[in-house]
Amino acid sequence: MVPDLLKALVLGIVEGLTEFLPISSTGHLILAGSLLDFESEKAKVFEIVIQTGAVLAVVWEYRARFGRVIGGLGHDPTARRFATNIFIAFLPAAVLGLLLAKHIKALLFRPIPVALAFIVGAFVILWAERREHVTRIEHVDDITSWDALKIGAAQTLALIPGTSRSGATIIGGLLLGLSRRAAAEFSFFLAIPTLMAAAAYDAFKHRSLFTSSDIGLFGVGLVAAFVSAFLCVRWLLRYVSRHDFTAFAWYRIAFGLVVLGTAYAGLVHWSS
Repeated sequence: MVPDLLKALVLGIVEGLTEFLPISSTGHLILAGSLLDFESEKAKVFEIVIQTGAVLAVVWEYRARFGRVIGGLGHDPTARRFATNIFIAFLPAAVLGLLLAKHIKALLFRPIPVALAFIVGAFVILWAERREHVTRIEHVDDITSWDALKIGAAQTLALIPGTSRSGATIIGGLLLGLSRRAAAEFSFFLAIPTLMAAAAYDAFKHRSLFTSSDIGLFGVGLVAAFVSAFLCVRWLLRYVSRHDFTAFAWYRIAFGLVVLGTAYAGLVHWSS
């Protein structure tokens, strides 16, 4: 039997490496949790809460920028526009998440629906990358409130596990005319209120499940997610300056087919 702390370490690394790539961190966590037999109600909350570690990696990487934004809210129009756009983009997923979270968890937080979402999302990425990409917004500070709302609407697709929050927002940004770097960075920034709110809500709602003995479990998961996400964010920014997202689409298809194939052949007894 795999010790719980080792499971927390593995899941933290999986979370950090996949949160900001267009390959669905939630989907990977559900699949990894199934393989590790880590699927209790407490485990589901754990998988959401450790996303905070990945978020803190973005805060640390962009700490100078966030410092300028916070310091400039009272007098800098650019800082106020940036904060307003993040809030606007956050709202659609927040509202739908509150309304539908219970039903989504009950119906879709399972390996086979996740694998199908992996494959469908991959074809959306391939379609988007085959379109001509006309860049009209080079920097996140040039995003309008209307652009922010549309990216926020795209983020709601990520309520379906396996879709990928970062994939929905990045590809949505590209379709709206954002540069690859602007789309990736706005996705990073939007993750902060989105994932922090989800973690706080889920932790509070299920607080009765946890005791002081769980501190070590969460500590390991959070630290592992922070370190792996920090390395991934830096790598992704270099990657998008020279490449498109087609490779991630093919990865999604391959991974989804492996899950479906092993389930059909009986090689892996997925929990669903």
